[in-house]
Amino acid sequence: MKKEAGQGVLYRTYRPASFAEVRGQQHVTGVLEKSIKNKKISHAYLFAGSRGTGKTSVARILAKELGVSAKDLYEIDAASNRGIDDIRELREGVYAMPFESPYRFYIIDEAHMLTKDAWNAFLKTLEEPPSHAIFVLATTERDKVPETIQSRCEIYTFKQPTREMLAENVADIAKREGFSLERSAAELVALLAEGSFRDSLSILQKVLAISDNKKIEVGEVEAVTGAPRGELVRKLLEALGKKDADSALKAIRTAVAENMDARTLAKLLIHRMRVVLLMRYAPDLAETLSREMTADDLTLAKSLSKEPGVNSETLRLLLGAYSQMAYAAVPHLPLELAVIDICSTEGLKSEGK
Repeated sequence: MKKEAGQGVLYRTYRPASFAEVRGQQHVTGVLEKSIKNKKISHAYLFAGSRGTGKTSVARILAKELGVSAKDLYEIDAASNRGIDDIRELREGVYAMPFESPYRFYIIDEAHMLTKDAWNAFLKTLEEPPSHAIFVLATTERDKVPETIQSRCEIYTFKQPTREMLAENVADIAKREGFSLERSAAELVALLAEGSFRDSLSILQKVLAISDNKKIEVGEVEAVTGAPRGELVRKLLEALGKKDADSALKAIRTAVAENMDARTLAKLLIHRMRVVLLMRYAPDLAETLSREMTADDLTLAKSLSKEPGVNSETLRLLLGAYSQMAYAAVPHLPLELAVIDICSTEGLKSEGK
């Protein structure tokens, strides 16, 4: 990746500068490259996908590949410029000829935030656009973009990167910055980023800022993010597998006392329990799954895969607790209730016991 001089934020510093540098979206970049080569350019594109997957980066690369200069590239944040007056201003400007490029190129980010009146006004421009205008609408919520707009766009869906891809990316960028990143540290950053390149680099930025010896260990990621210590997560996971409510509830209490984020604890439990469950019912996946775990986590997962508390209902209860924790009056209470249900013989039927 091209490193932009003077940039302090990692996701800007290492923003991909070409289609070849874009990770995980070859199904998008490959088609765009061919369309440019064959001179089959659309006047409107809709890039849909979750946050931090590279939508605006790909839009900028597309503009660059089409020879659009900075003077003819316009980026609009629809979250703050969402009204009909903003779109009217765009419509008036779009008919002016480009300053020094083949096209006037518009990137409308968070496009789903436009108002109904704004969409109606914008539709007229999309129906009969000037030949020198290209629009890229980027959105995390495609279903909120009117069908009349979607039908006039080439639509590309951006995939979430895998945890393995995110871990490799943060480890590579840490190395470029002169740091070494412990494997378990990279895996934790990837997990917490929830499928977002941008979020993973935001976490990495904070971690690098506190490092004294340029060797990043998982404990530093835990400290920066408020993620529970790996030892605590393993203790809680083991207690759930053995249906030991007392030990499990004590582990949660320890996490709360140490100001660890309760939802992050639940997220880590879900991730680990999923692996344990798959090891029990799909042992052939063990080799693949091992790449996502530390040696200690993998050893525990293999051991717990035979325990009575490992079944699909356990995972469903943890998922339910995680969804409730966002708005619970006591954030860790849903997790405590799930633990009680999981460990209760009466409240949970054990599979394969």
